[in-house]
Amino acid sequence: MKVEIKIPTMGESVSEAIVSNILKPSGSFVSADEEILELETDKVNQVLYAPQAGQLTLNVKQDDTVKVGQIIGFVETEVKEPKASVKEVKPVPPPSASTPSPALVKPSAGGARKMAEEFAKELKTPVSQQSTTVSSPLPPKQEPLEEGKVTRKRMSNLRRMIAARLVEAKNTTAMLTTFNEVDMSGIMEIRAREKDKFQKHHGVKLGMMSFFIKGVVGALKAIPEVNAYIDGDEIVTVHTFDIGVAVSTEKGLMVPVLRGCDQLNFAQIEAGIEEFANKARSGKIAVDDLRGGSFTITNGGRFGSLLSTPILNPPQSAILGMHAIVERPVAVNKQVVIRPMMYLALSYDHRIIDGKEAVLFLVHLKELLEDPARLLLD
Repeated sequence: MKVEIKIPTMGESVSEAIVSNILKPSGSFVSADEEILELETDKVNQVLYAPQAGQLTLNVKQDDTVKVGQIIGFVETEVKEPKASVKEVKPVPPPSASTPSPALVKPSAGGARKMAEEFAKELKTPVSQQSTTVSSPLPPKQEPLEEGKVTRKRMSNLRRMIAARLVEAKNTTAMLTTFNEVDMSGIMEIRAREKDKFQKHHGVKLGMMSFFIKGVVGALKAIPEVNAYIDGDEIVTVHTFDIGVAVSTEKGLMVPVLRGCDQLNFAQIEAGIEEFANKARSGKIAVDDLRGGSFTITNGGRFGSLLSTPILNPPQSAILGMHAIVERPVAVNKQVVIRPMMYLALSYDHRIIDGKEAVLFLVHLKELLEDPARLLLD
C-alpha cells in the first residue's frame, strides 16, 4: 500500500517552504516516524517524518520550493527491506616511492655557479645603470584563496530572515542601551538551598531565568512604557506579559514566547523554557511559538559574555541582556566584600522610551532580584 507524504501546515502565514535537507534519499527504507527531510521557511524550520515504515519514494530534491498540502512522495509499506550485503574492500596500494618529491631535489652545481656569476656581475655594475624600481609601500594584492582553504554554503532562509530583522532594527529604531549591575547573592542562596527539593517536587531544575522573568514582569508593571511598541503613528501599550526568551541553535537565534508570565509560577516558567529550548534545538518549534511577545530576554552570560548591547527584536521596543556572574569586590555598608555580580543591559527604542523610564526599569528590576522575596509580593 502506498501512503502519501504531504507538506503539513506550518502556521497561519506560511504557505510554502524550501526543502533544505534530505535526510533519507529516495529508494531507502524508513521506519515509522523516522526523519526523512527538513523544511525551511523564513520563520522556522520543520522536520518531516515518515508516516509509516516501508520503502521511501520522493519526487522532490534539495532546494525545491513546495506548497502546504503538496504531495511530495509516498511510502510503499508492502516492500520488504533487503538484507545488507557485505562488500569486499580491497586494500589500496601505497604510492610509489621511486619518484622523489620536487621539494627534495637539490639544485645542480652548474645552476649554483651561474647564480654566483650573475650576482658578481651585478655588484660590478654602476649604481646609475642598476634598476631604480622601488617596491610599492602598498600591500600586495591578495591572491584568490586556494581551493580547500575556504568553505561556502548557502545562507538558509531562517538566517537571511534573522539578518534582515537585525538590519531593520538598527536602521529603523533610535536604539540606546543603559546598564546596571545586580548582586546575585540572594538568588544563588535560594537556588543552592531549594534546588533539590524543587526538582524533586516539580520535575524541572530551578534556573536563573524564572527569577528574571518574574522580575521583568514586576518591572513592566511599574514602568508600562517599556511594554509598548510603535505602530505607524500610534504607540501601542501591551497589557499582557508575554515574554520572549532567546534560544541559540545551530541554525540561528530563535525567540519563543512564554505567554501569561504574570500568571505562571516558577515551576511553570522553568518547564515552559525547557520545552521551548528542546523544540527549538530539535527543529520542532512552530511558528505560533514565535509569534507575539512584547519584551525579550537574552542571556549571553551562559557563553561567558561579561557585557554587551543586545539588539532589539522588532517590533518590540526593549530587550534585556543578562551576562556572566563574576565574583568581584563591592562596597556594602561601607565595607568591601566579595559578591557574585552580574551586569544588566537594557536596549530600548528612544523614540517611545525616555532615558528616565529605561533607567527606572533597570533599577526596579535590580531591587526585585536583590530581594527575591519581593518577586512573590510585587
